[in-house]
Amino acid sequence: MRILIANVNTTEAMTETIRAQAAAVASPGTEVIGLTPDIGPESVEGNFESYLAAVAVMDAVVRYDGAYDAVIQAGYGEHGREGLQELLDVPVVDITEAAAQIAMLIGRSYSVVTTLDRAVPQIEDRLMLAGLSARCASVRASGLAVLELEEDPDRAVDAIVEQAVQAVTEDRAEVICLGCGGMAGLDRKVAAATGVPIVDGVAAAVQLAESLVRLGLSTSKIRTYAAPRPKSVAGWPIGPRT
Repeated sequence: MRILIANVNTTEAMTETIRAQAAAVASPGTEVIGLTPDIGPESVEGNFESYLAAVAVMDAVVRYDGAYDAVIQAGYGEHGREGLQELLDVPVVDITEAAAQIAMLIGRSYSVVTTLDRAVPQIEDRLMLAGLSARCASVRASGLAVLELEEDPDRAVDAIVEQAVQAVTEDRAEVICLGCGGMAGLDRKVAAATGVPIVDGVAAAVQLAESLVRLGLSTSKIRTYAAPRPKSVAGWPIGPRT
């Protein structure tokens, strides 16, 4: 089985962090390929950058030269999953939704700890659109920018733990979701410090993607995610890969 995992930003080091975490939890025989978009911001923090990233990720996936069985979009609260589902015949899993779905299997309520406060409304909207908000106790910001997660992992863990503890004690959350692809691999350290289950969206998405492939299931093409109607699209694809 081969899974493509697409970073939503153009930072290669973060793509590798995400890919390595995905590969670490993948089943034997599953190959994980990391994709970095050719265009877009170095980190995605807001709606403008998220819409840019959505186009860039779709372009990177469509122009990938090789076979694959599933695609994971590794951006928390980002746009674009629906477009990928229209374009592709294989399963598409978003880490935001994967984390929430897994969290609801192991607790009555969950909270998300993300990066900057400006990301909170976007994540709330994504969960509501996906029908996953009813059991979300809160979405909390750690105050760290996306790229700071790579620069100082110890500081990142401390900031995440602080907000996770408050989510448990004040918001009555029973499970915590790590609300950024760049937080991949921090789940064990946060779990040890908080004593509650911690869901890494990247790991959750890999497990769900593998399950869908093994079950022989993919996106329904009856209505909502039917393939785009044939028409001229100016400037697509964006350009050759570098």
